[in-house]
Amino acid sequence: MSIKYKKIVIILLLINLLPRISMAIEKKAIFAGGCFWCMEEAFDKLPGVKNVVSGYTGGTVKNPSYESVTRGGTGHYEAVEITYDGNKISYAQLLDFFWKNIDPFNDRGQFCDLGSSYLSAIFYQNNDEKIDVENSIKRLNVKSNNIKTHVLAFKEFFKAEDYHQNFYQKNPDHYKSYKEGCGREKRLNQVWK
Repeated sequence: MSIKYKKIVIILLLINLLPRISMAIEKKAIFAGGCFWCMEEAFDKLPGVKNVVSGYTGGTVKNPSYESVTRGGTGHYEAVEITYDGNKISYAQLLDFFWKNIDPFNDRGQFCDLGSSYLSAIFYQNNDEKIDVENSIKRLNVKSNNIKTHVLAFKEFFKAEDYHQNFYQKNPDHYKSYKEGCGREKRLNQVWK
């Protein structure tokens, strides 16, 4: 078989295969839902989600620490940065999942974690995402003035300390004890029955 013929065969194979190869459309979403350990665990399980990073956003201090954020005064929320494949899951689907993992009616924090750093928030990155957020609130079928979750323009995300990343996997006993003691599942069942 000549080299020219081999090249033609390879080109024809590639032309045939390319439509079948789905190119991942990597996107990011940023949500605050109280304890970032719990949000990380929830979103890690979703098909189409490639990575979830715990961190801080919404504040005024560059590179905040966990201690400075939870002490207050930085304006940051505990949040997660979700990297996802837009071909497998949409931003609207992430929003619907987000709502089912928070108590949107709590204006003091989430579950047993109270304070400004534990408030729930959605950080949109463009007008399309903002519209998706507004539509997701309508799909909740509740009075929107009862929803205490903040909807804010995204500015910057700061990765939390390494010991917070994948905490639920690295420290399963501690995490399970925290989650149960905090009453997260019980309250979610009450809110979303």
